[in-house]
Amino acid sequence: MQRNMAPGSRAVVAGVLALLCLCRATSSSEASSLTLFDSELSRPGCGSLSDWDEYAADCESSVLQLEPDCEEGGDPSCESTFALNAEKILNQAKLFIEQKKIPFPVDNQNINEELAIGYVLIGNGLYDEAVKHFSLLLQGDPELVSAIYGRGIAYGKKSLQDIKNADLALYELNRVITLEPNWPEVYEQRAEILSPLGRISEALADLSRAVQLQPSARLYRHRGTLLFISEDYVAAMEDFQQSLELKKNQPIAMLYKGLTFFHRGLLKEAIETFREALKLKSDFIDAYKSLGQAYRELGDFESAMESFQKALLLDQNHIQSLQLRGMMLYHHGSLQEAIGNFKRCLQLEPYNEVCQYMKGLSHVAMGQFYEGIKAQTKVMLNAPLLGQKASSEYLKVKYLREYSRYLHSHLDVPVAEYNVDQDLPGNFKNHWAKNLPFLIEDYEEQPGLQPHIKDVLPQNFDSYSSEVQKLICTADHLGALMQYDTPGFLPNARIHRAMGLATVEVMQAMHRTWSNSKVRVNGKTRQMQWRDMFDIAVKWRRIADPDQPVLWLDQMPARSLSRGFNNHINLIRGQIINIRYLAYFDSILDFIKDRILVYHGAYNPRGLLEVRQALENVNKVEDLLPIMKQVNSKTRDGFTVNSKVPSMKDPGKEYDGFTITITGDRVGNMLFSVETQTTEERTQQYQSEVESIYKDLTAKGKALMLSTELGDADAVCNLILSLVYYFCNLMPLSRGSSVVAYAVVMGAVMASGKEVMGRIPKGKLVDFEAMTTPSPDGFSKMAKSWMNLKSLPSWYQSLPSVAEAFPSTRTMIEVLNTDSSSHCPKKS
Repeated sequence: MQRNMAPGSRAVVAGVLALLCLCRATSSSEASSLTLFDSELSRPGCGSLSDWDEYAADCESSVLQLEPDCEEGGDPSCESTFALNAEKILNQAKLFIEQKKIPFPVDNQNINEELAIGYVLIGNGLYDEAVKHFSLLLQGDPELVSAIYGRGIAYGKKSLQDIKNADLALYELNRVITLEPNWPEVYEQRAEILSPLGRISEALADLSRAVQLQPSARLYRHRGTLLFISEDYVAAMEDFQQSLELKKNQPIAMLYKGLTFFHRGLLKEAIETFREALKLKSDFIDAYKSLGQAYRELGDFESAMESFQKALLLDQNHIQSLQLRGMMLYHHGSLQEAIGNFKRCLQLEPYNEVCQYMKGLSHVAMGQFYEGIKAQTKVMLNAPLLGQKASSEYLKVKYLREYSRYLHSHLDVPVAEYNVDQDLPGNFKNHWAKNLPFLIEDYEEQPGLQPHIKDVLPQNFDSYSSEVQKLICTADHLGALMQYDTPGFLPNARIHRAMGLATVEVMQAMHRTWSNSKVRVNGKTRQMQWRDMFDIAVKWRRIADPDQPVLWLDQMPARSLSRGFNNHINLIRGQIINIRYLAYFDSILDFIKDRILVYHGAYNPRGLLEVRQALENVNKVEDLLPIMKQVNSKTRDGFTVNSKVPSMKDPGKEYDGFTITITGDRVGNMLFSVETQTTEERTQQYQSEVESIYKDLTAKGKALMLSTELGDADAVCNLILSLVYYFCNLMPLSRGSSVVAYAVVMGAVMASGKEVMGRIPKGKLVDFEAMTTPSPDGFSKMAKSWMNLKSLPSWYQSLPSVAEAFPSTRTMIEVLNTDSSSHCPKKS
């Protein structure tokens, strides 16, 4: 399983990145899998100069762009356009000559006039006429360079409608370069043909040659765009900067410079650059949209909303801003507002897959299954054409529809009477968790919507009893304490409430267990086990966001489990930094250095001093690979380092922790990743540890119920944190292990009589704290330092039972939908 990176995770659609405004005779587009905005770099040629005055100077030297009086294939009266407008075309040709715009002019004035007519035909969009005109000239002189060049440009224009013309264009431009190898415009023109064919490296080589011959703001901007598409963001940023130094008033180049920072995870630099773009152009919609997305990735909801709002004030029909704002609102827990954005998006663009999928998801999350599945079905009908890559929405939608049907059929069944992990088919879970295409043999679909099961209706806060209202407000407060203060994590009020309720329910269940009471689980009444404790948090995490498969990995089919599940996190991929984990880079680097020294101390003691001295000069992970290649001949394209987790049950024994991988052939082309492998053997080892600690925890918890000794409560707290230490190192869930673990920590600690008052510190992540801390004791000390534990107020014991107040999926969705913003007191 791959954790999406922010920025790239974050959650944004795959797009088409078109080339920059080149102000030449051609504009083109390049498909890309970059995860930002779907037409971020789309600007046509110079036809929209009124909108982009900053490019006027660049366009003065380009092939003349003229507005045709008629469109091809239009009114029959336009068929003789050339004849009817001969005088106009001749006048334009004369002006073309006077302005000395003819590429490769000759000494013969008559031929220059003919050449000018050909270029004017291109400027009027009469490409077939231009090809014929230049062909006639070439019959007289087969090596008339300007005519070859003009015909190449005309074919290039035609290639936008029919790709077969691209080969003809390239043939002509290759001939020009053979005859005149020192004209930068020809290399640029050829790059414009090559790039939409996916021949980016060749296009970049042409642009580099053009820059060598005659640097210009336009050339740097063009090359920067292709470098951006190639994900070489550092080089792209340098080119955009060069372009801006040659010509300052370029808001689009400034925007793209900001996007290079954005994609590298340098959000503050991106925000600053987007603001610079807005200084150059105050009504720049794309800059406001990009600014909104950067703030969203930082987790600054208010600033992001303000930026999206400004974009939509400038253009209320700006689809990307509606789509991005809707997605942000969904991930902020504001589902009804999100639906409004997706509906507006679909009014403007009915086949927008992202808005359609997100609209369906939002409806289902709110319990509006009929509208939700209707939207999902529309996405399913939009199957990719043969050879076309399926969108991520298309790949996910059938899983969501099947899970939606399952939820609907269990809407009124008490959640204690069924088990999602046991009910859903094994191959379905396996494919869903791994985000594989929905190709499942002999799959039997979930039953369709049953008319007697009604959708979830809105529930007013006032309709709940005062006791339940207090429970809801308490849950909101507890859930907010779980919010990460780290870039890439947007506050989500819906998740806060769900996990706050999970915390209280864990507290209540643990208290009953320690008081020798039984619990109702999977249709049976029995003593609570460790998994039951985590399942309380799992059920709330699942219902809060049905888009994410929160599944127990050890409940997968035996065949897939024997192969192992890889929980893979890219920390650096190429030039893209995963900002969520940035605070851990230094500690991981120190860990790697330590393991390298241990290795060389054991296997290369003579070279240990040399290795130690080399590592002292390494301050960044990126610098480690070249050093390792110098000191170890076995290190070719990379190396791995494994962590170990000590056993509490069997002192001296160690389990496999996570694997750090660093690969690549150079700085800027490396992969730095962390991976945990959930194999059957590893799972059994960790579960044995968890079961042992849980048994001890239960015994000490029961003793605590009869004791008033402060030390007993502290011992219970340490056991809870130790249990979660192994849970996080195991990573037993397909998604959501971290928040599930912390909800259990808070709930179980509260059951021991302590209230968590502190917030998780800036940059800290619960799962990574456990994974990068060498022992459970160290993790316990670290966690307690920020939890700021105080005595639990007695009123917590009088809160209504969460399991009884919200016994079914319907009642759980109802309470998550309920707006309490004007009822619950704000807590700092």
